[in-house]
Amino acid sequence: MQSFRQFSRAGRPLTLAALSLAILGTLAAPQRAEASAFQLHEDSAAAMGRAYAGSATAGGDVSVVANNPAAMSDLKGTYFQADITAINFGTTFSGSAHDALGRPISGGNGGDAGTTMPVPAIFFATQIDDKWHVGAGFTVPFGFQTEYNQDWIGRYNAIKSQFTSLDATLSVSYDVTDNFALGLSGIAQRTSAELTSAINYNAVGLGLVNQAAMAGALTPAQAQALGQQVNTIIPPGSDGIARIKGDDWAYGYQIGAYWKITSNDKLAFDYRSKISHTLEGTANFTVPPNVQALLSSPTVAPLLAGAGGVPFTRTVGTAPFTTPATATASYWHQEEKWGIGTDVSWTKWDVFKNLTVNYANPAQPSSVEAFNWKNSWYVAVGGDYYLNEKVTLRAGFAVDTTPTTNSTRDPRVPDGTRQLLSVGMGYKASEHFVLNASYAHIFVNKATINATSSTGDVLTGSSDDYGNLLSFSAQYKF
Repeated sequence: MQSFRQFSRAGRPLTLAALSLAILGTLAAPQRAEASAFQLHEDSAAAMGRAYAGSATAGGDVSVVANNPAAMSDLKGTYFQADITAINFGTTFSGSAHDALGRPISGGNGGDAGTTMPVPAIFFATQIDDKWHVGAGFTVPFGFQTEYNQDWIGRYNAIKSQFTSLDATLSVSYDVTDNFALGLSGIAQRTSAELTSAINYNAVGLGLVNQAAMAGALTPAQAQALGQQVNTIIPPGSDGIARIKGDDWAYGYQIGAYWKITSNDKLAFDYRSKISHTLEGTANFTVPPNVQALLSSPTVAPLLAGAGGVPFTRTVGTAPFTTPATATASYWHQEEKWGIGTDVSWTKWDVFKNLTVNYANPAQPSSVEAFNWKNSWYVAVGGDYYLNEKVTLRAGFAVDTTPTTNSTRDPRVPDGTRQLLSVGMGYKASEHFVLNASYAHIFVNKATINATSSTGDVLTGSSDDYGNLLSFSAQYKF
């Protein structure tokens, strides 16, 4: 322990700074998933059958309560609609990983990190008089989950990532003329996240030695000897787990416009505001016995006390995060036996330029990471064919570009540009009751990953992704 004592006396300020940086990296890296969230369109089985083309203009779909309130103008009467979509997402990684010293990291490729999860949506709309409509909805506009094997080679970048935004929407529309309507929505959104990753304690210790040597606090010989001690006391594979959970309520709005251009053509525009959150939660850690012994040793413990706290202990924290604004244009052309439409949607992901994380533990100062995401586009074309008075057949195709780039993509959300191909069917059981079912397959471009963890562990390779969607809905008109 003599080398540790020399290091403590000579490089205390640097030790505290380096240790703080190591802890910050461990906490901040998992938070990336909060900005890498998948945007979900899955709130309407009928619209899915057309790949969401004509989402606000095809008519007869109560999901417009949450997608464009002005389009409630076409809902004559009182409606209740419930949708459920099963999302099956798969992702498998292939590649390699090494630590900051170039040593291979043990473990497998993580298995299939995807999941199958249900996404519900519920809507109510009613006509107050000839001009006014009101509605309410519950939807899930953002969400994803990935979970790799706990001992995989990318465990220092990600293990589990779960993110969900739940929206409660109240909407109103007013028919300005017989052919033009305006709508407004108020949105209450709860966003929550759970994120885990492994902690490379060996790299934390070696990082401290390297920082001290670079600053001249240790001679090369002392640094080499101390590094050997770290490798002996905390060998590679001395891992812990960091787990972060947080949530927040925040509020936004939506405005929409709806035109009946001709008796056969309809056009709608919708703008949904960004919603700014301050996620609040806790960070918990598991620490192996050899690391606990080092942190509580007579040499290291006084240094940690001088920094104002002990790292790798439970703490609360906050992180600002914004779900992005979106703008959508929807068009529909109607004929006697068929209808065709298109949607073009733009999502302003560039609001996520950096992530600032603030911690209650004074040993963990605030951190700032740059991400610089790009805006994304969703373009869909699809239509209906009316087989008879009761049965409607649907099909559609869409392209959904990713906000991620090769320079910022990580394994938590190994997202690439997606292509969606869908089919669906509607059945009108009576004048009051309608059923819809749809299926879609998502083809995903290969996602290149070259991610570096906070402790310098490099994961290089690519992810192969796919998605399957199966959706059902029931609508009742009173």
